Amino acid sequence: MKISIERGTLLKAVAQAQSVVERRNTIPILANVLIEAEGDTASFRATDLDIEVVDKAPAQVERAGATTVAATTLHEIVRKLPDGALVTLTADPAAGRLTVEAGRSNFSLATLPKEDFPVMASSEYQSNFSANAAVLRRLFDKSKFAISTEETRYYLNGVYMHVTEADGQKVLRCVATDGHRLARIDADLPAGAEDMPGVIVPRKTVGELRKLLDDDEQDIAVSVSETKVRFATPTITLTSKVIDGTFPDYSRVIPQNNTRRLEVDAADFAKAVDRVATVSSERSRAVKLQLDEDRLVLSVNAPDSGAAEEELAVAYADERLEIGFNAKYLLEIASQVDRENAVFLFNSSGDPTLMREGNDLSAVYVVMPMRV
Repeated sequence: MKISIERGTLLKAVAQAQSVVERRNTIPILANVLIEAEGDTASFRATDLDIEVVDKAPAQVERAGATTVAATTLHEIVRKLPDGALVTLTADPAAGRLTVEAGRSNFSLATLPKEDFPVMASSEYQSNFSANAAVLRRLFDKSKFAISTEETRYYLNGVYMHVTEADGQKVLRCVATDGHRLARIDADLPAGAEDMPGVIVPRKTVGELRKLLDDDEQDIAVSVSETKVRFATPTITLTSKVIDGTFPDYSRVIPQNNTRRLEVDAADFAKAVDRVATVSSERSRAVKLQLDEDRLVLSVNAPDSGAAEEELAVAYADERLEIGFNAKYLLEIASQVDRENAVFLFNSSGDPTLMREGNDLSAVYVVMPMRV
């Protein structure tokens, strides 16, 4: 195999591949990227056995062929080459080497046989549809902060993507929760997605998927089966196993009867929470909200480090309320608001609080209070 490829194009392809590779693994071939060259295209494939990414890039192919080489090493080399360089990759299967040449730089890397590289078994997908990149980005970006990192409740270690009804019409919905906070985001149902099985997309896959979703104009081909999910652009295909488990009935924890309504400028609120939380104790990071008519006082009292208080003008017309929250959870939820105002709906100081963006019901967040 011998190919020449522009450094920027190569870097993008190798970066996508090497980010899937696990830093610590006991199977040497999993640290490698499989490079396959044919026609006028080179493809770069990497896997950790749960996720597989394939990135196709235009290349001048002198000799077709395939080899595998350490993904992180190749990425580091290409990253350090000068911009605009033409990089030539030459594989010598007999010597088990891949030569990387660019200008006066020359590297010789050890390879492993392509036959040893595991390729993810193809799957019959029950549902195939196309969704706009901006729509998918909103669904996953706004929900991923609530993914649980607790390994014992593995079924919460991802985003639950499923089809459901809202206000009498079917929607594509993403939900994530860790038991302390919950995010529920809806989008119009793409054509062809009606029969999609509900799947839990793992946290790592959500992170990798984000790299495919930067171009707002692009449509992403989505394929879903009971065990796998695949997202594809014309050049990159990301295939992942889904979490084998049942996502809990999240609708039970979304409060329906919270009547105390607070409307506040989301950016001002986030900055104020961030400021007063500076003195909170690292362990609890508790912030107290005291609500009176059109007035909100945020306060922290940490005996070890000090106290802080800040007042905000808000829209609130209900009876006085004192309620405490983990500052980190409040910040994460407030930072999801794209519109100017955040609306918080409270019941009492011990009940879950609902937050949404103005009157938009397509994005709903729930956060549990804490004692302060």
